[in-house]
Amino acid sequence: MSERGSSGPPPARGPSGAARRACRRLEKLTGHPVDGVSAVHRDKDGWRVCVDVVEVPRIPDTTSQMAIYEVELDEDGRLRQC
Repeated sequence: MSERGSSGPPPARGPSGAARRACRRLEKLTGHPVDGVSAVHRDKDGWRVCVDVVEVPRIPDTTSQMAIYEVELDEDGRLRQC
């Protein structure tokens, strides 16, 4: 596990913590609202989370364009890649 300073966020705790952290990071990065999480995987270096995003909202909702982003977080919940 990497060392953190006392001012950093606490590590992502379990799959639900990793999912919440990934959603917040991706929403901030893309500016698109997160619709949900499709999958959460633990790997040797942290977490891999598949996040569902509404990229182009339309009416009716069934015609909206969706995307799935694979977000990688380190053990402390910091964004590694997406």
